Amino acid sequence: MAHIDIKRRLATDDMSDIADLLSAVERADGQRPLSDHLWIDLRLGGRPGFTGLMAWEPGHDHMVAYCQVSRGNDSWLIDLVVHPHHRYEMSIIGPELLNEAVSIIRSEGGGHVHWWVFEPTKTHVEIAERLGLHLGRSMKQMRVALPLSASTIASLPAIETVPFRVGVDELAWLEVNNRAFADHPEQGGWTTDLLASRMSEPWFNPRGVLMLWIDNRLAGFCWTKVHLETRPALGEIYIIAIHPDFAGKGLGSALTVAGLQHLNLVGTPMGMLYVDAENLRAVSMYSHLGFTTHHVQRAFVGDIQ
Repeated sequence: MAHIDIKRRLATDDMSDIADLLSAVERADGQRPLSDHLWIDLRLGGRPGFTGLMAWEPGHDHMVAYCQVSRGNDSWLIDLVVHPHHRYEMSIIGPELLNEAVSIIRSEGGGHVHWWVFEPTKTHVEIAERLGLHLGRSMKQMRVALPLSASTIASLPAIETVPFRVGVDELAWLEVNNRAFADHPEQGGWTTDLLASRMSEPWFNPRGVLMLWIDNRLAGFCWTKVHLETRPALGEIYIIAIHPDFAGKGLGSALTVAGLQHLNLVGTPMGMLYVDAENLRAVSMYSHLGFTTHHVQRAFVGDIQ
């Protein structure tokens, strides 16, 4: 049985231990664990709803697993990261940490839960069922080689974008984002503080946030992000949104292409984005632009009372 440290605020040593674990998992999987929402919660620490659960076992000088609980948009987010050397113990470590996580959520009044898993196995399914969770949302990571073909670009409406202006465009950005993602469990309900936390990340570049203004209104935006640490380097369409008043005009495709052209200009040979697999309209749009599915992540969902 693992020893579990439960912390609402993390000390410097805790962060170092967690960073070592996350690095080991990234080396093994070729993908950084934790979503940006969870990563920023981890880095900032102490925000309402945050809890970090650190698992240790006798005889090991490294953390064997880390579980994080964070609040999303009207829901709870859970992520469980197990050290590559201890994944054979998933059927033991997983339930120990996740039971504690569920108890914490229950003590906070309960609510809807998403537990995201990269390439879930039969063991993940069995653990989720014991917790009262079931397979729910699927998230596709889709990729496309850059540059795009001239024919793809020529078939779309011509638009002109301008870079995000720090200190000027925040409220307009928030209005579009929150209207476009009003029913989304993670992306909706952003605040000025949450936007500021993303803008404080080392990868943030205002020139990579392409703003589309029509008649002095922000009609939409495409926020890009560059992953230089991956092989190949990836240029991500991080967030793309169209204000509902401007929907149905082909602006989503046009903004996506504008973002990909920007990413090509800054030297990334591959474009990437995440999209809900159930959002068939968006998946179809990206497929027509040349994107193909690289892998799928699944969420186990349920209601904790």
